[in-house]
Amino acid sequence: MRAHQIMTRNVVTVTPRTSIEDAANIMLQNHISGLPVVDNGKLTGIVSESDFMRRREIGTGRKRSAFLQFLVGPGRAAADFVHERGRKIEDVMTLDPVTVEEQTPLEELVHLMEKKDIKRLPVMRGKDLVGIVTRSNLLQAVASLAHEIPDPTADDDHIRDRILREIDAVSWRPIGFEVTVRNGVVHLYGIVTSDHGREATIVAAESTAGVKEVHDHLCFVDTYTGFYLESPEDMKASS
Repeated sequence: MRAHQIMTRNVVTVTPRTSIEDAANIMLQNHISGLPVVDNGKLTGIVSESDFMRRREIGTGRKRSAFLQFLVGPGRAAADFVHERGRKIEDVMTLDPVTVEEQTPLEELVHLMEKKDIKRLPVMRGKDLVGIVTRSNLLQAVASLAHEIPDPTADDDHIRDRILREIDAVSWRPIGFEVTVRNGVVHLYGIVTSDHGREATIVAAESTAGVKEVHDHLCFVDTYTGFYLESPEDMKASS
């Protein structure tokens, strides 16, 4: 999938001259956590909830000791003063926001969000703002893809082959891994050396098209002591 397939198209925006109070009310009324800032049709910045955290009105302005004030210098101190007391969006907004194009793949969107530690990406068509992708859009994409059309080839043999291929390609695969499938019900066998390995193996099976149910028969072995433990499911069945 690409940005244009999940983005919000009717983007709510403000201008650099919008007041702090008006912008805050716009965000509250529209249930959004960030706003692109547009000036004469050009994207110039972005403002988000975090930009309202350090404000004089709520008593959260930065308080630095004389020594720290000296270290940060007068320029930084002056910039903080503007951010905390400015009355317009241009006083608090982030300039030159990270943007993407309509054809940007979802993988790149997520990479940018993680790398830049941001929650939203304006989507551009040339110099025009045509949408915005937020983490909520990604969540909606996950929810919608959970209802994909069933795979007509997802019979028992195909399910088993796909799980085996998936697990064979990873470094944490269980020792002596084996799978049986009957009417979409999967049974997993083998030896794992960590709880994470067990969980990942089960997830790999559960996320395979056509799987209705997964049963865990993976045994745990401590590689240092040789301590052996049956799967929780098997221990519960035998108790």
